[in-house]
Amino acid sequence: MTIKNGLTYADAGVDIDAGNALVERIKPAAKRTLRSGTMGGLGGFGALFDLKAAGYRDPVLVAATDGVGTKLKIAIDTGNVDTIGIDLVAMCVNDLVCQGAEPLFFLDYFATGKLVVDQAARIVEGIAEGCARSGCALIGGETAEMPGMYHGGDFDLAGFAVGAMERGGDLPKGVAEGDVLLGLASDGVHSNGYSFVRRVVERSGLGWEAPCPFGPGTLGAALLAPTRLYVRQALAAVRAGGVHALAHITGGGLTENPPRVLPEGLACEIDLSSWALPPVFRWLAETAGMSQAELLKTFNCGIGMVAVVASDRAEALAGLLRDQGETVVRLGRVVKGQGVVYKGALL
Repeated sequence: MTIKNGLTYADAGVDIDAGNALVERIKPAAKRTLRSGTMGGLGGFGALFDLKAAGYRDPVLVAATDGVGTKLKIAIDTGNVDTIGIDLVAMCVNDLVCQGAEPLFFLDYFATGKLVVDQAARIVEGIAEGCARSGCALIGGETAEMPGMYHGGDFDLAGFAVGAMERGGDLPKGVAEGDVLLGLASDGVHSNGYSFVRRVVERSGLGWEAPCPFGPGTLGAALLAPTRLYVRQALAAVRAGGVHALAHITGGGLTENPPRVLPEGLACEIDLSSWALPPVFRWLAETAGMSQAELLKTFNCGIGMVAVVASDRAEALAGLLRDQGETVVRLGRVVKGQGVVYKGALL
Protein backbone atom coordinates (compact mmCIF):
# COMPACT_ATOMS: atom_id res chain seq x y z
CA MET A 1 0.00 0.00 0.00
CA THR A 2 1.33 3.46 -0.91
CA ILE A 3 0.70 6.26 1.57
CA LYS A 4 0.36 9.65 -0.11
CA ASN A 5 2.37 12.47 1.40
CA GLY A 6 4.19 10.05 3.75
CA LEU A 7 6.92 11.42 5.97
CA THR A 8 10.59 10.73 5.25
CA TYR A 9 13.59 10.82 7.56
CA ALA A 10 14.66 14.02 5.76
CA ASP A 11 11.29 15.58 6.65
CA ALA A 12 12.18 14.94 10.30
CA GLY A 13 15.42 16.87 9.82
CA VAL A 14 17.95 14.07 9.30
CA ASP A 15 19.77 14.00 5.96
CA ILE A 16 21.39 10.59 5.38
CA ASP A 17 22.80 11.73 2.05
CA ALA A 18 24.62 14.61 3.78
CA GLY A 19 26.13 12.13 6.23
CA ASN A 20 27.37 9.95 3.38
CA ALA A 21 28.81 13.00 1.62
CA LEU A 22 30.69 13.91 4.79
CA VAL A 23 32.26 10.45 5.06
CA GLU A 24 33.53 10.71 1.49
CA ARG A 25 34.83 14.22 2.07
CA ILE A 26 36.86 13.29 5.16
CA LYS A 27 38.37 10.02 3.89
CA PRO A 28 41.50 11.74 2.52
CA ALA A 29 42.05 13.53 5.86
CA ALA A 30 41.74 10.26 7.77
CA LYS A 31 44.01 8.47 5.30
CA ARG A 32 46.92 10.79 6.00
CA THR A 33 46.84 9.78 9.68
CA LEU A 34 47.48 6.11 8.92
CA ARG A 35 50.28 4.54 10.93
CA SER A 36 51.64 1.08 11.69
CA GLY A 37 48.87 -1.06 13.16
CA THR A 38 46.03 0.56 11.25
CA MET A 39 43.66 -1.91 9.59
CA GLY A 40 40.96 -0.98 7.07
CA GLY A 41 39.40 2.45 6.70
CA LEU A 42 36.32 4.46 7.56
CA GLY A 43 32.83 3.08 7.05
CA GLY A 44 32.79 -0.18 9.01
CA PHE A 45 30.70 -0.95 12.07
CA GLY A 46 33.87 -0.84 14.14
CA ALA A 47 37.52 0.11 13.77
CA LEU A 48 40.37 -2.40 13.88
CA PHE A 49 43.94 -1.92 15.11
CA ASP A 50 46.80 -4.45 15.17
CA LEU A 51 48.99 -3.97 18.26
CA LYS A 52 51.57 -6.49 17.05
CA ALA A 53 51.97 -4.63 13.78
CA ALA A 54 52.49 -1.46 15.81
CA GLY A 55 55.52 -3.10 17.41
CA TYR A 56 54.18 -4.07 20.84
CA ARG A 57 55.18 -7.35 22.53
CA ASP A 58 53.44 -7.19 25.93
CA PRO A 59 51.23 -4.12 25.76
CA VAL A 60 49.02 -2.46 28.32
CA LEU A 61 46.25 -0.36 26.80
CA VAL A 62 45.44 3.13 28.08
CA ALA A 63 42.25 5.01 27.15
CA ALA A 64 41.18 8.63 27.53
CA THR A 65 38.12 10.64 26.59
CA ASP A 66 37.45 14.37 26.67
CA GLY A 67 35.78 17.29 24.94
CA VAL A 68 36.56 20.92 24.22
CA GLY A 69 34.07 22.53 26.59
CA THR A 70 32.57 25.94 25.93
CA LYS A 71 35.49 27.01 23.74
CA LEU A 72 33.19 25.48 21.11
CA LYS A 73 30.84 28.43 21.58
CA ILE A 74 33.51 30.88 20.40
CA ALA A 75 34.16 28.67 17.35
CA ILE A 76 30.42 28.59 16.61
CA ASP A 77 29.95 32.34 17.10
CA THR A 78 32.94 33.27 14.93
CA GLY A 79 32.53 30.52 12.32
CA ASN A 80 36.22 29.66 12.83
CA VAL A 81 36.01 25.88 13.27
CA ASP A 82 39.25 24.85 11.58
CA THR A 83 41.36 24.27 14.70
CA ILE A 84 38.80 23.16 17.27
CA GLY A 85 39.51 19.55 16.22
CA ILE A 86 43.16 20.00 17.23
CA ASP A 87 41.92 21.00 20.68
CA LEU A 88 39.82 17.85 20.86
CA VAL A 89 42.74 15.57 20.04
CA ALA A 90 45.13 17.40 22.34
CA MET A 91 42.83 17.14 25.35
CA CYS A 92 42.83 13.36 24.98
CA VAL A 93 46.36 12.50 23.81
CA ASN A 94 48.13 14.89 26.19
CA ASP A 95 46.42 12.98 29.00
CA LEU A 96 47.46 9.62 27.56
CA VAL A 97 51.13 10.52 27.41
CA CYS A 98 51.03 11.41 31.13
CA GLN A 99 50.45 7.70 31.77
CA GLY A 100 53.55 6.87 29.72
CA ALA A 101 51.48 5.70 26.75
CA GLU A 102 51.94 6.29 23.04
CA PRO A 103 48.63 7.35 21.45
CA LEU A 104 47.69 4.81 18.76
CA PHE A 105 44.23 5.66 17.47
CA PHE A 106 41.43 8.16 17.88
CA LEU A 107 37.67 8.25 17.37
CA ASP A 108 35.50 11.35 17.36
CA TYR A 109 31.84 12.04 18.11
CA PHE A 110 30.27 15.06 16.41
CA ALA A 111 26.66 15.97 17.21
CA THR A 112 24.64 18.79 15.67
CA GLY A 113 21.06 19.83 14.98
CA LYS A 114 21.56 20.25 11.24
CA LEU A 115 24.54 18.72 9.42
CA VAL A 116 26.38 21.24 7.26
CA VAL A 117 28.86 19.14 5.31
CA ASP A 118 31.48 21.86 4.76
CA GLN A 119 31.51 22.90 8.42
CA ALA A 120 31.67 19.32 9.65
CA ALA A 121 34.45 18.48 7.21
CA ARG A 122 36.53 21.44 8.41
CA ILE A 123 36.11 20.25 11.99
CA VAL A 124 37.12 16.66 11.17
CA GLU A 125 40.05 17.86 9.07
CA GLY A 126 41.25 19.69 12.20
CA ILE A 127 40.89 16.44 14.15
CA ALA A 128 42.97 14.68 11.48
CA GLU A 129 45.63 17.40 11.74
CA GLY A 130 45.85 16.87 15.50
CA CYS A 131 46.12 13.12 15.01
CA ALA A 132 48.83 13.48 12.35
CA ARG A 133 50.90 15.72 14.63
CA SER A 134 50.57 13.14 17.42
CA GLY A 135 51.35 10.01 15.40
CA CYS A 136 47.81 8.83 16.11
CA ALA A 137 45.47 7.27 13.53
CA LEU A 138 41.95 8.62 13.05
CA ILE A 139 40.22 5.30 12.50
CA GLY A 140 36.55 6.00 13.13
CA GLY A 141 33.87 8.17 14.62
CA GLU A 142 30.21 9.06 14.72
CA THR A 143 28.28 11.96 13.22
CA ALA A 144 24.90 12.47 14.89
CA GLU A 145 22.32 14.78 13.34
CA MET A 146 19.81 15.47 16.11
CA PRO A 147 17.19 18.11 15.28
CA GLY A 148 15.53 19.49 18.38
CA MET A 149 18.56 18.77 20.56
CA TYR A 150 20.92 21.44 19.19
CA HIS A 151 19.79 24.86 17.95
CA GLY A 152 21.13 27.84 16.05
CA GLY A 153 24.15 26.12 14.55
CA ASP A 154 25.29 24.63 17.85
CA PHE A 155 27.27 21.41 17.88
CA ASP A 156 29.22 19.30 20.35
CA LEU A 157 32.41 17.28 20.10
CA ALA A 158 33.86 14.41 22.09
CA GLY A 159 37.02 12.43 21.50
CA PHE A 160 38.22 8.97 22.45
CA ALA A 161 41.90 8.02 22.30
CA VAL A 162 43.56 4.67 22.93
CA GLY A 163 47.27 4.28 23.52
CA ALA A 164 49.65 1.57 24.65
CA MET A 165 52.84 1.02 26.57
CA GLU A 166 54.96 -2.01 27.21
CA ARG A 167 54.13 -3.56 30.56
CA GLY A 168 56.07 -1.84 33.34
CA GLY A 169 56.41 1.43 31.44
CA ASP A 170 53.61 3.26 33.21
CA LEU A 171 53.95 6.71 34.79
CA PRO A 172 54.21 8.17 37.37
CA LYS A 173 57.03 6.05 38.75
CA GLY A 174 59.94 6.84 41.06
CA VAL A 175 58.98 10.41 42.01
CA ALA A 176 61.18 11.45 44.93
CA GLU A 177 62.12 14.46 47.02
CA GLY A 178 64.61 16.59 45.11
CA ASP A 179 63.21 15.83 41.66
CA VAL A 180 63.14 18.84 39.34
CA LEU A 181 59.97 20.31 37.82
CA LEU A 182 60.33 21.28 34.15
CA GLY A 183 57.48 23.34 32.71
CA LEU A 184 56.64 23.24 29.00
CA ALA A 185 55.09 26.46 27.70
CA SER A 186 51.46 26.56 26.62
CA ASP A 187 50.06 28.15 23.46
CA GLY A 188 47.55 30.29 25.32
CA VAL A 189 44.45 29.33 27.27
CA HIS A 190 44.21 25.85 25.64
CA SER A 191 40.76 24.32 26.32
CA ASN A 192 39.90 24.96 29.98
CA GLY A 193 38.21 27.83 31.73
CA TYR A 194 36.21 29.09 28.76
CA SER A 195 32.94 29.57 30.62
CA PHE A 196 34.92 32.08 32.69
CA VAL A 197 36.71 33.49 29.61
CA ARG A 198 33.38 34.20 27.92
CA ARG A 199 32.13 36.02 31.03
CA VAL A 200 35.31 38.13 31.10
CA VAL A 201 34.90 39.05 27.42
CA GLU A 202 31.29 39.99 28.11
CA ARG A 203 32.44 42.20 30.99
CA SER A 204 35.06 43.85 28.75
CA GLY A 205 32.36 44.92 26.27
CA LEU A 206 34.42 43.62 23.34
CA GLY A 207 33.12 41.45 20.50
CA TRP A 208 34.93 38.48 18.98
CA GLU A 209 35.90 40.57 15.94
CA ALA A 210 37.35 43.40 18.03
CA PRO A 211 41.12 43.97 17.84
CA CYS A 212 42.80 41.74 20.40
CA PRO A 213 43.81 43.85 23.44
CA PHE A 214 46.78 41.62 24.28
CA GLY A 215 48.19 40.67 20.86
CA PRO A 216 47.74 40.74 17.09
CA GLY A 217 44.55 39.84 15.21
CA THR A 218 41.04 39.64 16.59
CA LEU A 219 40.05 38.73 20.11
CA GLY A 220 38.11 35.68 18.92
CA ALA A 221 41.03 34.34 16.88
CA ALA A 222 43.46 34.83 19.79
CA LEU A 223 41.19 32.92 22.19
CA LEU A 224 40.79 30.08 19.67
CA ALA A 225 44.55 29.39 19.55
CA PRO A 226 44.61 25.56 19.63
CA THR A 227 45.83 23.50 22.56
CA ARG A 228 49.48 22.56 22.20
CA LEU A 229 50.25 18.91 21.48
CA TYR A 230 53.05 17.56 23.69
CA VAL A 231 53.01 13.92 22.61
CA ARG A 232 56.09 13.43 20.44
CA GLN A 233 58.24 15.67 22.63
CA ALA A 234 57.16 14.09 25.91
CA LEU A 235 57.62 10.55 24.58
CA ALA A 236 61.12 11.43 23.38
CA ALA A 237 61.98 12.62 26.89
CA VAL A 238 60.47 9.50 28.51
CA ARG A 239 62.48 7.24 26.18
CA ALA A 240 65.68 9.14 26.98
CA GLY A 241 65.29 8.20 30.66
CA GLY A 242 64.92 10.19 33.85
CA VAL A 243 61.27 11.27 33.52
CA HIS A 244 59.39 10.18 36.64
CA ALA A 245 56.02 11.82 35.91
CA LEU A 246 54.13 14.10 33.54
CA ALA A 247 51.19 16.35 34.44
CA HIS A 248 48.92 17.92 31.81
CA ILE A 249 47.85 21.33 33.11
CA THR A 250 44.12 21.47 32.42
CA GLY A 251 41.13 22.36 34.62
CA GLY A 252 42.40 23.20 38.10
CA GLY A 253 45.56 24.76 36.68
CA LEU A 254 48.95 24.50 38.35
CA THR A 255 47.37 24.28 41.78
CA GLU A 256 45.45 21.05 41.16
CA ASN A 257 47.24 19.05 38.44
CA PRO A 258 50.92 18.51 39.41
CA PRO A 259 50.02 17.08 42.85
CA ARG A 260 48.07 14.30 41.09
CA VAL A 261 51.36 12.63 40.09
CA LEU A 262 53.04 12.83 43.51
CA PRO A 263 53.17 10.15 46.22
CA GLU A 264 51.70 10.87 49.63
CA GLY A 265 53.87 13.22 51.68
CA LEU A 266 55.42 15.10 48.76
CA ALA A 267 54.60 18.51 47.30
CA CYS A 268 55.57 20.68 44.34
CA GLU A 269 57.52 23.82 45.17
CA ILE A 270 57.01 26.22 42.24
CA ASP A 271 58.83 29.51 41.78
CA LEU A 272 56.33 31.84 40.10
CA SER A 273 59.11 34.25 39.13
CA SER A 274 60.75 31.61 36.89
CA TRP A 275 58.57 32.54 33.89
CA ALA A 276 56.63 35.54 32.63
CA LEU A 277 52.84 35.41 32.68
CA PRO A 278 51.67 35.50 29.02
CA PRO A 279 49.66 38.61 28.05
CA VAL A 280 46.36 36.74 27.58
CA PHE A 281 46.33 35.67 31.23
CA ARG A 282 47.31 39.12 32.49
CA TRP A 283 44.45 40.63 30.48
CA LEU A 284 41.97 38.07 31.82
CA ALA A 285 43.17 38.60 35.39
CA GLU A 286 43.08 42.40 35.20
CA THR A 287 39.72 42.55 33.41
CA ALA A 288 38.11 40.15 35.87
CA GLY A 289 39.90 41.43 38.98
CA MET A 290 41.26 37.94 39.69
CA SER A 291 43.52 37.14 42.59
CA GLN A 292 46.74 35.26 41.92
CA ALA A 293 45.39 32.19 43.73
CA GLU A 294 42.24 32.18 41.59
CA LEU A 295 44.28 32.60 38.40
CA LEU A 296 46.55 29.68 39.28
CA LYS A 297 43.69 27.26 39.91
CA THR A 298 41.68 28.34 36.84
CA PHE A 299 44.18 28.53 33.97
CA ASN A 300 47.49 27.00 32.88
CA CYS A 301 49.09 30.46 33.23
CA GLY A 302 51.54 29.71 30.42
CA ILE A 303 52.63 26.21 31.46
CA GLY A 304 50.79 23.44 29.59
CA MET A 305 52.72 20.39 30.80
CA VAL A 306 54.98 19.71 33.77
CA ALA A 307 57.66 17.01 33.71
CA VAL A 308 58.95 15.68 37.03
CA VAL A 309 62.51 14.50 36.36
CA ALA A 310 65.52 13.16 38.20
CA SER A 311 67.75 16.05 39.29
CA ASP A 312 70.83 14.61 37.58
CA ARG A 313 68.91 14.38 34.28
CA ALA A 314 67.22 17.77 34.39
CA GLU A 315 69.67 19.71 32.20
CA ALA A 316 69.93 16.97 29.58
CA LEU A 317 66.15 16.54 29.38
CA ALA A 318 65.56 20.28 29.21
CA GLY A 319 67.99 20.41 26.28
CA LEU A 320 66.29 17.48 24.55
CA LEU A 321 62.88 19.11 24.93
CA ARG A 322 64.18 22.42 23.58
CA ASP A 323 65.61 20.54 20.60
CA GLN A 324 62.08 19.15 20.10
CA GLY A 325 60.74 22.69 19.83
CA GLU A 326 59.59 23.27 23.40
CA THR A 327 60.08 26.36 25.54
CA VAL A 328 61.25 24.85 28.84
CA VAL A 329 61.18 26.53 32.26
CA ARG A 330 62.79 25.15 35.42
CA LEU A 331 59.80 25.67 37.70
CA GLY A 332 61.06 24.26 40.98
CA ARG A 333 61.38 20.93 42.74
CA VAL A 334 59.65 18.19 44.69
CA VAL A 335 59.73 18.75 48.45
CA LYS A 336 58.16 17.23 51.54
CA GLY A 337 54.63 18.41 52.14
CA GLN A 338 51.29 18.38 50.37
CA GLY A 339 49.88 20.01 47.24
CA VAL A 340 51.72 22.99 45.75
CA VAL A 341 53.89 25.49 47.57
CA TYR A 342 54.31 28.75 45.64
CA LYS A 343 57.25 31.13 45.89
CA GLY A 344 57.40 34.56 44.26
CA ALA A 345 54.59 36.14 42.26
CA LEU A 346 53.06 36.07 38.78
CA LEU A 347 50.92 39.19 39.10
